[in-house]
Amino acid sequence: MKKIAFVVLAVLSVAFFSCNDDDGYSLGDYWLGFGIIKIESDNYSIILDDGDELQAVAWNVHPDHIDWLEDGGRVLVNFTILDDVTDENGDVTKYLVKVNDISDILMKGILDITEENADSIGNDPIIVQEYWMTDSLLNFKLRYAGYSETHFLNLVQDPTDPVNDDGDIKLELRHNANDDQDAIYFTAYVSFSLNQLRQEGTDVVKIEISSTDYEEVTHTFSVDFDYSNLELPNQ
Repeated sequence: MKKIAFVVLAVLSVAFFSCNDDDGYSLGDYWLGFGIIKIESDNYSIILDDGDELQAVAWNVHPDHIDWLEDGGRVLVNFTILDDVTDENGDVTKYLVKVNDISDILMKGILDITEENADSIGNDPIIVQEYWMTDSLLNFKLRYAGYSETHFLNLVQDPTDPVNDDGDIKLELRHNANDDQDAIYFTAYVSFSLNQLRQEGTDVVKIEISSTDYEEVTHTFSVDFDYSNLELPNQ
């Protein structure tokens, strides 16, 4: 396994480990992973970003604390491997796990800037600590200052100015702090679907994303959205 409504997470000081690092599993070990949850009746599975499947067979979480889970939702899960299921070749097809903790990760699409929403999407600073692609998702680890208000994040595009001089799609990470106090720094994770940026006649689009930090410095970085081997979205 390789190395949020908006959920604020404390700074993570644990590592992402590989499920295949050890020949056996210990109840004292745990792993962290991002994935998509699948719910069928009372069965909960999580497809991690690297394709590994977790089957939740035990929970160290009160049922009242998971009633928000929805099929297809994005989550960060802390789990302990209890066992695995293998095929006739001895290859692992899924891991049977105890879920120690699970958090909702904000997952949304790209928002077009309009006159109506220009103010509400905000112009508050945000710090991009990490970013990475997972299939059609652009993921961020972010840091921002706040105290008690709910903060909002959007990845936006200006329909009147959609590309840069090189023809790359331009996007901007926007933050609305809702006039919150800059009292405490928080770390959070968020994922944005890029599926609406697919174009006919090509299977890769280049994207330029910008953000502005607390020193009023604008940072620009680029990603390639390669959907050549990805299924078309259902929507």
